[in-house]
Amino acid sequence: MRILGRTALVLLFVSLALTPALAGGGKNLEATPQVKAYHALLKTVAAADYEGYKKAMTAESAKGIDAQTKEMGMEPKKVMLFLKTMSPTDVKFTDLKVAGKKATLSATGKSGGEMNYGSIEMAEESGQWKTVKQSWSNKK
Repeated sequence: MRILGRTALVLLFVSLALTPALAGGGKNLEATPQVKAYHALLKTVAAADYEGYKKAMTAESAKGIDAQTKEMGMEPKKVMLFLKTMSPTDVKFTDLKVAGKKATLSATGKSGGEMNYGSIEMAEESGQWKTVKQSWSNKK
């Protein structure tokens, strides 16, 4: 049961946050506010800044992170170490779709030496773009 709980935590955090790089369709994605906001989230992971990480997420997602952390009995420092360990490397943004106050970033990255494909959901909250959740898979 504990393994199942930890697996659920892993999936939650991997789905909630990870990626960087360049564009699709001739557009420089790095210049977009959504990618800049996501880079800010990645910096919080690299710095092991739990509170900063939550601030880079939507309010609802941040509440979910706190609840999951408490449920699993993990300390924020361990959560951030886990996120850093699970984050894909060599991330490149491949697409951005914006619909009003919602956006989806597509990206690629490596995990365990294997190519992974990511989808990062973003939302504008109080005038700032924040991460809602992320999902990564080794299948397109």
